Amino acid sequence: MKSWKDVLIKPQTTILEAMKIIDATTMQFTAVVDDDMVLLGTVTDGDIRRGILKGLPLESAISEVMNTSPLFEHAGGKMIYYKKRMRERKLKQLPIISNDNVLQHILFSDELELAIKKDNKVVLMVGGLGTRLRPLTETVPKPMLNVGNKPILETIIESFKNYGFSNFILSVNYKKEMIMDYFQDGTHLGVNIEYIEETKRLGTAGALSLLLERPMEPFFVMNGDLLTKINFEQLLDFHNETNSTATMCVREYEYQIPYGVIETDNHKLLSIVEKPVNKSFVNAGIYVLNPAVLNYVPSGDFYDMPELYKKLINEEEKVAVFPLREYWLDIGRMDDYEKANNEFDTEY
Repeated sequence: MKSWKDVLIKPQTTILEAMKIIDATTMQFTAVVDDDMVLLGTVTDGDIRRGILKGLPLESAISEVMNTSPLFEHAGGKMIYYKKRMRERKLKQLPIISNDNVLQHILFSDELELAIKKDNKVVLMVGGLGTRLRPLTETVPKPMLNVGNKPILETIIESFKNYGFSNFILSVNYKKEMIMDYFQDGTHLGVNIEYIEETKRLGTAGALSLLLERPMEPFFVMNGDLLTKINFEQLLDFHNETNSTATMCVREYEYQIPYGVIETDNHKLLSIVEKPVNKSFVNAGIYVLNPAVLNYVPSGDFYDMPELYKKLINEEEKVAVFPLREYWLDIGRMDDYEKANNEFDTEY
């Protein structure tokens, strides 16, 4: 692909000259700007063809056929937002302008795909028994329970895909056939899916010892029963920018003590706080790990992620926390599952 500036033309450019530019760049598109780079309009191959059908001579100015109300977005947005807007509008190109209408860039759909595609692996732990959701999980593994009109696991995979992550490894055990038959190699979802199988319970960290190949760059590990609107791209950027060995997502948890809390000094009563609300950060079940972390994971033994993080801290590795502000729900109990279905339409 050539530079986006190669498709810029002036309003006095002839239709014939615009046709040559469109053919030469293979983009089927030109943008019309003035001498100050203010966007005046856009021209597609279809616009030119419609002008020709109206009988306009090829020597006519392109301003006679250009679209003077093109779709555009303002500069400063996230790439994932632009991609979403282009997908919603089925656009092959999208001008990006400043607040005073000066053209800053033009995004093309094929360029955008390359820009956000990431090779980082995503390991999803989907082998649990889901005992707290019985009887629902007696016949269906928890990640395959529907929230909205699709399995929880499919929503998780699509969430990662929306941020450019397409390489998944599913750690399966309980009713694995249902998961593997549904997702197969991921082709129908536009992603790549591989599987590792726990023949015994290994925990969220121990299962990583089953990876056939060590990831080449930081990778995600996430429980397969979470619904969240976290920006996974921002999480990875945070992990890299802080130069961390491991990053744990945490969320604020509030709990109220149902009694008056007493502060004393020996026998002397100092204060009474009635039913105070305490706040703490708790583990949110989403992690980013550098490949070197796998050196600390024992082979074939049960090893949970909190144990791994304690080990990393003891070894004085750089361990970070990423506080979640976004929607997050752990579907562990029946009321959580009911809540997820009630909130699905508004949150997703």
